[in-house]
Amino acid sequence: MSEALLAVSGLNAYYGAAHILFDLGFEVRAGEVVALMGRNGAGKSTTLKSIMGLIERRTGAIAFAGADISHARTYDIARLGLGFVPEDRRIFTDLTVLENLEVGSQPARDRTQQVWTPERLFELFPNLAEARHRVGGRLSGGEQQMLSVARTLMGNPLLILLDEPSEGVAPIIVDAMADMMIALKQTGVAIVLSEQNLPFAELVSDRAYVIEKGEVRFSGTMHELSGNEDLRRAYLEV
Repeated sequence: MSEALLAVSGLNAYYGAAHILFDLGFEVRAGEVVALMGRNGAGKSTTLKSIMGLIERRTGAIAFAGADISHARTYDIARLGLGFVPEDRRIFTDLTVLENLEVGSQPARDRTQQVWTPERLFELFPNLAEARHRVGGRLSGGEQQMLSVARTLMGNPLLILLDEPSEGVAPIIVDAMADMMIALKQTGVAIVLSEQNLPFAELVSDRAYVIEKGEVRFSGTMHELSGNEDLRRAYLEV
């Protein structure tokens, strides 16, 4: 088995005095989609933010692309090739689609990496191609989600942290996001997907970790999770 691109172990995170994550750990390899599954408030988003250095009070070990990023600053983590697409998207609403993409541009990490360009992204996201000169504030919620992912890809990441990409968007956009993630896997980009939508996660994910109250309750293949009705009922159903 290949070496992990991202390895998290013993991760604890806090909001003030509140202890949110408890010795959480998981691994992701190049070209793999790993889903962090769980209900609202389980700790999925906190996990992604902790990896990106956005949670100030945290302990544990986080290694990415051979570097220890446990105490690194967010901008240094991003420069190593770790991209983050937050749940609230955070696009620049006064800038056009093209301008948003230009803001996210970074050089490739090595010569073997295929560089992302606006035109290449427009092939992946045809909706954005039609709206390339439209300002972000005039895009639909689904189009804004696509733009947030596309802008992250302009940074030529090795791995992307995707926080609830199917939340609040139309089914046709969810299908487009699934196609996009499958296409990304084929380019070697790894993805960590924070998600509640099991059917969506089943379409794209290789493995899954189920999180409940800040702890990993299950780790295995997505096929194993899909086939375990008791586990789904206990930790995923509302």
